[in-house]
Amino acid sequence: MAKIFDYTEVAKHNTAESCWVILYGKVYDVTSFLNEHPGGSKVILQLAGTDATEEYDPIHPPGILEENLSAEQMLGSVRPESLPTTEKTPVQTGEVQQDGPVDLESILNIDEIEAVATKQISKKAWAYYYSAGDDLFSKKFNNEVYRKILLRPRVFVDCTNCDTSTTFLGHNVKLPIYVSPAAMARLAHPAGEHGIAQACEKYGAMQVISQNASMTPEQIVADAKDDQVFGWQLYVQTERAKSEAMLERMNNLPQIKFICLTLDAPVPGKREDDERSKNIGSNLPVRAAVQEDASVSKTTSDAKTPSPPKAMGVGQSLFWGTAADLTWRTTLPWLAAHTSLPIVLKGIQTHEDAYLASLHAPQIKAIILSNHGGRALDTAPPAVHTLLEIRKYCPEVFDKLEVWVDGGIKRGTDVVKALALGARGVGVGRAALFGLGAGGKEGVERMLEILKAETETCMRLLGVERVDQLGLQHINTRMVEKDIYDGPAGLERPSLGSRILAKL
Repeated sequence: MAKIFDYTEVAKHNTAESCWVILYGKVYDVTSFLNEHPGGSKVILQLAGTDATEEYDPIHPPGILEENLSAEQMLGSVRPESLPTTEKTPVQTGEVQQDGPVDLESILNIDEIEAVATKQISKKAWAYYYSAGDDLFSKKFNNEVYRKILLRPRVFVDCTNCDTSTTFLGHNVKLPIYVSPAAMARLAHPAGEHGIAQACEKYGAMQVISQNASMTPEQIVADAKDDQVFGWQLYVQTERAKSEAMLERMNNLPQIKFICLTLDAPVPGKREDDERSKNIGSNLPVRAAVQEDASVSKTTSDAKTPSPPKAMGVGQSLFWGTAADLTWRTTLPWLAAHTSLPIVLKGIQTHEDAYLASLHAPQIKAIILSNHGGRALDTAPPAVHTLLEIRKYCPEVFDKLEVWVDGGIKRGTDVVKALALGARGVGVGRAALFGLGAGGKEGVERMLEILKAETETCMRLLGVERVDQLGLQHINTRMVEKDIYDGPAGLERPSLGSRILAKL
């Protein structure tokens, strides 16, 4: 018969010699697991002797306890009335604060979705989602730059029909809008990344799954139709065996159509809103459980993994163990040895790197122009600047690769302007997370509904029926062009030049 513990008895076991935690009302002895935890023992010890459910649940997929702990490590249950009372967020209680819009249909734009979600999600979740590098300049400018591009409507054009469908890597989608890899979705709502997937299915949108997702990839794509398009984000780990195991896992999931290698954040940026909440770093495991595979050794395979730093926000915590030694010369051959899936490079921020990527077609099928939502290097250029750079210095890139963009998309007019500049599609990350926070799966659906309707309205008012008809003739970029890089091209194209080859 399972033993019943009082909370005060559990609280005594708060050391490395005897470490107990409460999860979902059950008491676990995790002492022997401390050194096996992928984030190190300190993360668990900070929760030793306490009810860790609130911190554990949003970032660990169901079933991970059973995979990592033996039946003997479950000691019994805790007496519910002995637990200390804690204040729950509106998301946890299912209640919505009454001073903001409740009816999703009354929300008219992406900013209003964020405002509603901010009132409902925890401070921890808000700090992680909202935060960006340093002074938030790049985050804000990502959106503001779209305001500097003017539209050129044509009249006397039949605008009865409007088709927003397109293709990504040959896969049909109904929207040129996709969900960027956005981590820790269950911090916003229990539906998590699976809820985002369901919303994407309804609107025919593509979803790139974050490596730091709070659900397993199998759970996220569960029940997805064959024609739903998913990509998998890859942060290469210092312990390469972990990344190799994840690639093998993706190779066996037919729903995953490509690997999205993220390059714009080899190290985390300084996100002060996230770091300011000291309890965030102290209470969260430093790697999302979805990344770990029980078959992978926790020992270093080909490089030494450093100990995690002392106090971290969610952002820095999730980056612990990410490799910073990726290069054109070494990483792409390594990828080719472990997956035959198409490769999409995320985080291109200059025309030189876009050109280098084009030299690696067809292994590389697409690039994403992105500054990581302003969360890495502050004052890095917005995708619009990089689009214009490519057009100026190496326009042939558009013929060799699909070019996607993310960062700052808040209106359908933003979508249309990016497409007119040559982008195949645009990604939204925070909007999906805040959509979840505002109303779960239905909140993400409302976000996509708003952007779809605004995109259609813009296209009709421009006199455009299909997205492939959009072009430079529909926009005026003169206010932006003065800010575009005007230095040397640095390509030396005649024989692929020694300078460019030296970087490969």
